[in-house]
Amino acid sequence: MRCNLLFSKRLCDSEGDCPFLTGGCHPAHYAQGVKANVLFFDAKPAQEKAWTKTLWVYDLRTNRHFTQKTNPLKREDLDEFVACYKPGGRHKRKATFSDATPDGRWRSYDYEELLKRDKLNLDIFWLRDQTLEDSDDLPDPDILAQEIADDLQAALEQFTAIAEKLKR
Repeated sequence: MRCNLLFSKRLCDSEGDCPFLTGGCHPAHYAQGVKANVLFFDAKPAQEKAWTKTLWVYDLRTNRHFTQKTNPLKREDLDEFVACYKPGGRHKRKATFSDATPDGRWRSYDYEELLKRDKLNLDIFWLRDQTLEDSDDLPDPDILAQEIADDLQAALEQFTAIAEKLKR
């Protein structure tokens, strides 16, 4: 599973309950192999001017290799994100990405910057994917084969569920 976490407004409610971290939209609930962008926005009334001024992005997918069996996503994998997110203290957020720290996973984009993207595409990435640069960094063939088998099994289960629904 590869997951890119995008946050515009808030993750946790006023009591500090973070549904993202405890269930509901937790990335572990996605089918294996799904590349997901998870977005959180505050519900605001419609207005002419956009409410969003800054979109904060945490990249959990680049150079991270999670699998359900051999390397499942654990709560501690989200520790850096939680520390960067600062619920209730947005004004204290600091990007970990810069020219000096190109491996930083946390950064922001201004609304105007987002408008310039082709069709406002939010498939945002900035970290260099090491697996594309150096095939020596790829997982062992037995791990790759197992991941492919797991992905195919998950796809088969999804198609079977769809077929059952269509029979009704």
